[in-house]
Amino acid sequence: MTTPLLIVVLAAGKGTRMKSASPKVLHQVAGRSMLAHVLALARASGATRTAVVIGPGMDAVRDATLKAMPDAEVFVQEFQLGTGDAVKAALPAIVGHQGDVVVLYADTPLTTTDNVARLRASLAAGNQVAVLGFEPDDPSGYGRLLTDAGGALEAIREDKDASEDERKVRLCNSGVLGFRVSDLAGVLSRITNSNAKGEYYLTDAIELIRADGGRAGVVTCAADDVLGVNSRDQLAEAEAIWQCRRRMEAMREGATLIAPETVWFSHDTVVGRDVVIEPNVFFGPGVTVGDGVEIKANCHLEGAVIGAGARIGPFARLRPGAALGEDVHIGNFVEVKNVEMGKGAKANHLAYL
Repeated sequence: MTTPLLIVVLAAGKGTRMKSASPKVLHQVAGRSMLAHVLALARASGATRTAVVIGPGMDAVRDATLKAMPDAEVFVQEFQLGTGDAVKAALPAIVGHQGDVVVLYADTPLTTTDNVARLRASLAAGNQVAVLGFEPDDPSGYGRLLTDAGGALEAIREDKDASEDERKVRLCNSGVLGFRVSDLAGVLSRITNSNAKGEYYLTDAIELIRADGGRAGVVTCAADDVLGVNSRDQLAEAEAIWQCRRRMEAMREGATLIAPETVWFSHDTVVGRDVVIEPNVFFGPGVTVGDGVEIKANCHLEGAVIGAGARIGPFARLRPGAALGEDVHIGNFVEVKNVEMGKGAKANHLAYL
């Protein structure tokens, strides 16, 4: 029987460094909000239940959560008192849950299903708690993962509370944790705020679980997987990493990208085999490209279905509702919206359909 999985997504941060009227977690990567990326990860990881923790007055985040995942449970963290306090806001979902609990962050959109699976494997191997760790180029500012001689995790020390020797440790805490504790609610209730920030650190659960005789483990990942977005420059960095991954995936699956770094995909772009994409092509949401399609340079596509063998561009624009059959030719400076074109149809140049 598969172990039930509860995923708790923390989405209460306001993100003041974004300088935006929009909540931080609703800013987009590849045409989808960071929150929606993480909810998609929860679904793909096999979550049997998903709880999302938001801050007071974050109605837009609540609405976006329920739109992306109607069966998600939304809880409010009344005061910004740290990650431990945030997870305690989701206690109604945690109490009585028998299985794995994984804590994710709605501003960390690049975490993968493999990361979650390996955390759960660590729990299945006998650890009551497992932490996703990474080694950044510069570890300053991050919590350090303190391990014993055998590699077992002893504690997580926040940077402001760490000693000089502890700050020399390069293995850092991503914040992503997995638990398999029969009384996680009881562990959370014992976390105190006796630290430099006066907050309730979820990471203090490590020492509490170990003091109870439990085991703690570390699972490592690439630093890119746990990039947290707190500013516009970090948002651009996350977009660049996501695009690089998707371009590589498209090429591995049989598409040719003449200049990969100039092609921009959406989160839901579908590209067939033997597709050739020339430089400076942008895919907005909702594009499906059939096998053997040639997309020439400087095209913009959104909400379109392109049949096998079609040739698009250069300098063409496909807008929502464009449905192109097999072997359709769309030439330079042609714009198509809400039009269905049959097999072999042509619009060679300078047209609006």
